[in-house]
Order: sequence, then structure tokens, then C-alpha cells
Amino acid sequence: MAGTGPISRRDTLQGIGALGTAAMLGSVGGESARASEETPSGVATNARVHPEIARRVFETPLIDTHEHLIEERERLAGTSHPRVQADDWSLLLSHYLNSDLLVAGMPKDAYDRFFSPKTDPSDKWRLIEPYWPAVKNTGYGQAVRIAMRQLYDVQDLSAATVKKVQAGYEQTRRAGFYRRILCEMGRIESCQVNCLGAPFGESEMPTLLMQDLSIVGMFAGPSFDGFGKPTGIEVRSLADWHRVIDWWFAKYAKYAVAVKSQNAYSRDIDYEQVPAEKAEAIFKKRLANEPLTAEERKSLEDHLFWQAVRKATEHKLPVKLHTGYYAGQNGMPLGRLLHNPGSITDLCRRAPETRFVFMHICYPHYEELIAAAKHYANAYVDMCWSWIINPVAGKDFLKKYLVTAPANKILTFGGDYIPVEPVLGHAIIARQGIALALTELVEEGWLTLSDAMELVDPIMHNKARQIFNLPEKTRLLEDVTWT
Repeated sequence: MAGTGPISRRDTLQGIGALGTAAMLGSVGGESARASEETPSGVATNARVHPEIARRVFETPLIDTHEHLIEERERLAGTSHPRVQADDWSLLLSHYLNSDLLVAGMPKDAYDRFFSPKTDPSDKWRLIEPYWPAVKNTGYGQAVRIAMRQLYDVQDLSAATVKKVQAGYEQTRRAGFYRRILCEMGRIESCQVNCLGAPFGESEMPTLLMQDLSIVGMFAGPSFDGFGKPTGIEVRSLADWHRVIDWWFAKYAKYAVAVKSQNAYSRDIDYEQVPAEKAEAIFKKRLANEPLTAEERKSLEDHLFWQAVRKATEHKLPVKLHTGYYAGQNGMPLGRLLHNPGSITDLCRRAPETRFVFMHICYPHYEELIAAAKHYANAYVDMCWSWIINPVAGKDFLKKYLVTAPANKILTFGGDYIPVEPVLGHAIIARQGIALALTELVEEGWLTLSDAMELVDPIMHNKARQIFNLPEKTRLLEDVTWT
């Protein structure tokens, strides 16, 4: 069954035709500005992309290394889930593209009505129509447009197509649609989910929606309610909180594929190794709900961060860290991001036995991230989200990375979505970018065609299986019973 083991090339080819044809044309609207040719597998490819490379990239399964997907059961429950604002086609625009709409000038009242379940789906087009031309060609916009084309057979969103889009949404959102979208259409072998509602998501599809163990609440705050209460441990000292951290690893480490922190949204990732003796007094103030200075708060976070990282390393779990660009709008202190690459090298130097996975290519500072990955054996790079932040930068990053740093440390796709539908569009953008990057490296003489073809399997799935120990995790999860 899809999602429970490796997907073969023969299986992939059976579903490639419609998916690849639209994706590899020269524009998101499905019209090529240049002559195209058809590969033996039926993929119509832009003349710029080498047909053999295109065929190989589109027939190769992806390991999706980062998502925030809620469970299919929760999606089917509709607006009873807090992350489903309206159970209609507007949901596809509710993650990431919603920020582009606000930045393009969409008034907040129109925005609220657009995503409201009280607004008739057929009336929603007129609310975004003035701003759609400004956002439809961004990576966020293209991912949604491609998904609508593939899922609903709608070439573009408009007043004439909005009712067809809504009908397609309703027809698609039925039991089994996660596997259909991810496995059958997206050719995604498995996803790695950072659950936003709990430290670890006990998925009903554990071999498809594999899970990270969140560590951010173990050290940021820390979160006494979210992480302390479920353990039943009475926390009166720093040592007790260390036991809380141990509890989470004892319960979930064998099932988790990695640990994850997005703490970079609130500070730099410059974690210093603070001894317990210094952190103890600060922790007692935190327990007493006394105010902490910025320096005290950082010292406590730093100490607990390394406590969680040591446990992850003991359990052979990679440590995923957000770097670079922030989701949302009107709130990113770009100056802070400048320091991420330097902090990355400090982390790698301080913990040489820990495998750090630096996410989102540290956009826009990706040249520095390539330098870190080239220099430090324990620095891995994940291109998750980057293809829709800036598709051209994603392609350029991959080109530069492959001729600079070892190819066994690059992960090339993670959709990073809450709704499942745009993952399909994002995956197609990523495949197009991978194929174009490899083609340009061949055209420019940096790689032979044979070199490029040999890279496809490692960067799209093989190395992800190794880095996250996916064969063993899959065997454990096939028989898991959550308690």
C-alpha cells in the first residue's frame, strides 16, 4: 500500500502522465513559451529541461521531510478543527498565500470575510479578485494554482471557474484523499509531520504521516502545561524538569524520525552551553512565576536546549532547526536572520556528534548555509518550504550546493503545509526546480549527464531514508498501538 514502503519506478510511471505534463511545461498556466517534446514516459517537457533528467525526476519518489498536516479524520470533520477556518476552497489559500494577500494590500475586513465559513464559497472570488494578479505568480500562488489544476481540472482561478473549484474541493475531500493526493498524485513515499497541536502526533496513518518530536516547549518557556502536565511529574526543581524531558524521549523517541524546534522565530539560535548550577536559580524564579531578565531567560533556554539535544543525540535522532525566513507578514526582524549562519557553525562545533538539519535553506542567506554544510560534517540542509518562498532561489541554491558540498547531506523537499492540497503543487514546483537545476549544471559543463542522473535518487529519497533511519522507523510504526 502507498505510504507503507518504497514506491517503485514502475508504480510511479503509472501515475506520471497527467502530473508531469502540466508541471514541466514552461508556465504555470500550462502553456509553453518554447517548443516542448514528449519523453518516452509521456512527460511533455520544456525545451530547457533535458528530457532524460525530467523523466527521471518525475518518476522518482520523494521523501517529504517537513509538513504540519493535521490528520485526515480532522480534515473530514471540517470546521470543528481549530485550523480549518472554512471548509471550502479558500482553505487552500489559508496557509502562506494568505500572507501574500495581506502584503499585497487586501484589507483586513475583506480578508476575514474571505476566510469566514459564513461567506458563501461562490462569493469569495470577488473578495480576492483585486489582489489575485499580484499574488498568483509567487511561489505560494503557483503551488495553489497547480494544485487546483491537478485536482479540480481548473486552469486558473477566476469568476468563471470558482464554482468548479468549489465542486472539485467537495469531491476531492473524501475519505482516502490524503493517500490519493500525496502518494498517487504527488508520488510522495512518506511525510514527516511537525504536529502543531501536541509535542508528538499519534497519527492514524503512522507510516505515511511520520512524526517529529517537538522540543521547543522543553526549553522555550519552558511549557509547564504543554510538556509538564502530561507526564504527571511534579516539577519542583531543574532536575525534575530534566525528568520531564526524559519522559518525552522515553515515550516517543523510538517512533520519532527527528526532533524539531522553531525557536528561531523568537530569537537567534545562538545557544550556549550553560551549566546546571547557573540555570538552577533561574529555573526556580521561573517556577515561582517571577519576572526574568532577557539574559536570565536566554541562559535558561540555552541550558534546556542542550539538555534536549543531548537526549536526541543519545536516541540517534537528528535535530531539525528553523532557520531564515519567517512565515506570516509584517513581523520579521531581518537583522536577526543575518546571525543564523554564524550560529549554525557554533552549534555544529559545540556538538560534533549531533546531526543538525537546518531547514528552509536559511533564506535569504543560503550562500552562508552552503559554506556551513561544506565545512561541518554534522550540518545537513533541508530545502523544505524554500521552493515556494522563492522558486528561482531554490533552483539556484540546489545548483550551487551540488557543486560545493557533499550530496549526501541535502534534503530536497518538504511541503510545510497544514492543508494537504497545496503539497501537491509544491511537490511539482520542487520537481521542476530539481530537473532544471540538474539540466543547467549539465548544460554549463559542471556535470555530465551521467553525473546528473546519478544524483536524482540520493537527493530525492535515498539519503533521507538513511538520515532519518526510515526503514527501521517504518517497521516499528507498522504495528504501533498508541496508548
